[in-house]
Amino acid sequence: MRHEIIEKNVGLMAVLILVVISFGGLAEIVPLFFQDKTTQPVEGLEPLGALELEGRDIYIREGCNVCHSQMIRPFRAETERYGHYSVAGEFVYNHPFLWGSKRTGPDLARVGGRYSDDWHRAHLYNPRDVVPESKMPAYPWLFQNTLDGADTGAKMKALRTVGVPYTDEQIDGAGEQVKGHKEIDALVAYLQQLGTVLNDKR
Repeated sequence: MRHEIIEKNVGLMAVLILVVISFGGLAEIVPLFFQDKTTQPVEGLEPLGALELEGRDIYIREGCNVCHSQMIRPFRAETERYGHYSVAGEFVYNHPFLWGSKRTGPDLARVGGRYSDDWHRAHLYNPRDVVPESKMPAYPWLFQNTLDGADTGAKMKALRTVGVPYTDEQIDGAGEQVKGHKEIDALVAYLQQLGTVLNDKR
């Protein structure tokens, strides 16, 4: 009889479904907050350097994360093409995460060290020079725009408040490390470190 009451009352059924889903979600998610493999950095992981951090902001500004994911799923087809599957400990210093879900272009989680700096520069200046079938737009302004580093230290300080272990020395010297570099230098520096911690352990 009780199941008939629930089945005939759409509002009650909706509430009970929500309760069941909530408990199921909590049972799946809450334990992850207490596991070292999801909350602690992988061995050897360091926060981004000043130039790499500026490169990451350029990566976001130019919408690279719209077409490129940074997360390799643990499937053979993915690991054979891109490398070791992604693990949570790689991303503990990422704010925001750039995992993405769309791959108009290839996943970049393990692109660090795969190509030379010159290849990246040529690719970003005009992608079709190195990949004739590429749909990626060109980014020639990255070769013209110069960074002044005025806000780099403030960015690091903000990230430190959410757990990224930047030191006072890193924050104080950040502006000088960035000042005078072209945006292309920063973006290439960011790309060249992607996924290298786990790549080095393979």
